[in-house]
Amino acid sequence: MRFTSQTSADGVTARSFTLGEIPGVLWTPRHAEPRGLVLIGHGGGQHKQAPGVVGRAHRLVAERGFAAAAIDAPAHGDRPRSAEHERVITAMRDRMAGGGDPTPLLAELHTSLAAQTVPEWRSVLDALGDQGPVGYWGVSLGCALGMPLVAAEPRIGAAVLGLSGTSSASAEAAAGITVPVRFLLQWDDERVPRAEALALFDALSSAEKTLHANPGGHGDVPDFELDDALRFLADRLR
Repeated sequence: MRFTSQTSADGVTARSFTLGEIPGVLWTPRHAEPRGLVLIGHGGGQHKQAPGVVGRAHRLVAERGFAAAAIDAPAHGDRPRSAEHERVITAMRDRMAGGGDPTPLLAELHTSLAAQTVPEWRSVLDALGDQGPVGYWGVSLGCALGMPLVAAEPRIGAAVLGLSGTSSASAEAAAGITVPVRFLLQWDDERVPRAEALALFDALSSAEKTLHANPGGHGDVPDFELDDALRFLADRLR
């Protein structure tokens, strides 16, 4: 892992890094050892420095004393798109332009991205070393790619997931998750059919899983859910 830049503000130090071809950011408390580490998966079309990602990271560090890390998913942010990524994305756009259903192609893309993302996140965890208990926070694309990671990685002890359904995230991966989960659902989500989101929640094998449903569209998650998710991770990652 090679750190390439560093900034500090309001008690939070942000360091950009590369690990092979993986670009990422690590946020840590400026004057204390972190009490744990939360991995943050960004949404579709976003990247490691998207405003929502940075906002969550700063709150995890400044308010809860965690370290936080984010990486660009394949074909996002500073990472190039492969010919296969371009093929699927172009096919999705063409299908939507013709009034067709892009869902099967979206599921194909997410499956391909997850197969690459899981070993990358595990390599980042190895490179960061022992930062204390580990959690995961990812909704929308961050959920679709994060579920296989949470299912496969024994170091992850709790997760905030949601804004995804069985057409874009793997119910099989969900069935492999046994850690405590906070699952966010928007009741009027224009991107994720409600029945699919409920089915994905139902597929989780966690003995402790809580569904938090609120009215509104995909991007309308209330601010108080962020507050509650912070408390959830702080309580579970002791």
